[in-house]
Amino acid sequence: MSTAISLAGKTALITGGGRGIGKAIAHRYAEAGANVVIASRKAEVLETTAHELASLPGRVEPIACHVGRVDQLEALLARTNQVFGPVDILINNSGTNVGQGPSLQLSDDALLKTFEVNLLAAHRLCRLTVPSMIERGGGSVINVASIAGLRPQFESLAYSTSKAALIMATRLWAVEWGRHQVRVNAICPGLVETDFSQFFWKNEAFMARLEANQPIARVGKPDEISWIALYLGSNESQWTTGQCFVIDGGATAN
Repeated sequence: MSTAISLAGKTALITGGGRGIGKAIAHRYAEAGANVVIASRKAEVLETTAHELASLPGRVEPIACHVGRVDQLEALLARTNQVFGPVDILINNSGTNVGQGPSLQLSDDALLKTFEVNLLAAHRLCRLTVPSMIERGGGSVINVASIAGLRPQFESLAYSTSKAALIMATRLWAVEWGRHQVRVNAICPGLVETDFSQFFWKNEAFMARLEANQPIARVGKPDEISWIALYLGSNESQWTTGQCFVIDGGATAN
């Protein structure tokens, strides 16, 4: 019997799927045979990623969408249903960190925008996908949070609190929807080498502190996050819900 995880016949929707962690998950899912929709604002980035993944067993469909806008989320789901059918696996990976800096200088607009993308978009997408999962007997929701939601990230009130809220929402949704066989889990990466986080890993002083204090003294790679996402989207995780999977090189253990 093969021990390889298969997602054949499953449809996955990945926000922020054009690059970084989202792209790595899309690659892993398409490799496992899933039909994958990747969504983000930049159509050209999505098209490039879809082209790169075209040789894999699963089909990858790029759909441009601003996750902060309800009408675009609704259009995203309508197009997904048209191309592949209902979503079996929802991966809320889009994120923003527009309010980096001292808390007393954080504007209302920056705080609201951060919560709109990091939390509200996930809630809206759950409203658009989970009822169908319940009707069809189950599904999986995977929220990409951060260790910043478990311990404060310096001068990052908006980002840290939005990710903490997403972790709590994960647990609450798991309790609500578990009886319907809808699993909800969070992935909490440490510092991963993506365009999104280059503010940190390109900072020599920050990296010196990381290397001095983190047990595995380097930044992570997007591919190293994709494996837990593959497990959480698969049938192998049918008894796993309400959990926060920390992958951080030991940063939070020290």
